Amino acid sequence: MQGGTPTTRKVMVIAEPTRESAIALQYTLSHAIFEQDELILLHVGKYPSSRRNTFSTFMRRPKVGSSSAIACSDVGGGNVDFLEEMKHACKVAQPKLLVSVKRVEMEGKDKAGVILFLSKMLNIDLIFIGQRRSLSSSILGCRRPGGSMRGVEDTAEYLIENSNCNCVGVQKKGQNAGYLLNTKTHKNFWLLA
Repeated sequence: MQGGTPTTRKVMVIAEPTRESAIALQYTLSHAIFEQDELILLHVGKYPSSRRNTFSTFMRRPKVGSSSAIACSDVGGGNVDFLEEMKHACKVAQPKLLVSVKRVEMEGKDKAGVILFLSKMLNIDLIFIGQRRSLSSSILGCRRPGGSMRGVEDTAEYLIENSNCNCVGVQKKGQNAGYLLNTKTHKNFWLLA
């Protein structure tokens, strides 16, 4: 902070029509972003998405004390664009927040590379991504002894390890059990919130 005015950060949430992405957005809005920040919802994938709109389904379950979860239940519908619904949830939660949506269509398999490129190009300060972990990967870990990843690399893990800015993988631990956060320096950090 210089001269009493807060600095503006560019915060990116990797947006997908999944429960994990909705959790990452929910965490970002409630714990990590300030009204002077700029929030960018980035979706990298094929269009049009034929996947069911799981964002509205997840956000319909009201969280105690959360007006954004309740307000989003009114927006639901099978053909609603999940990015516009996520943007609406942001505006309900923090009306003064500057929110933009970026869509990148891609056919290849280097989604993480595209996200890293865009984060550098847009000068992003902080990335949030919903993270899904199976029990076996949590217990055994994702890395081989030589340090390489097994099979196709997990996008969240790749971003966490290779991003120039801070990248946070977010998981929800039960209805009221808080969040499990992963960064390059802190693995499986449990936040009761």
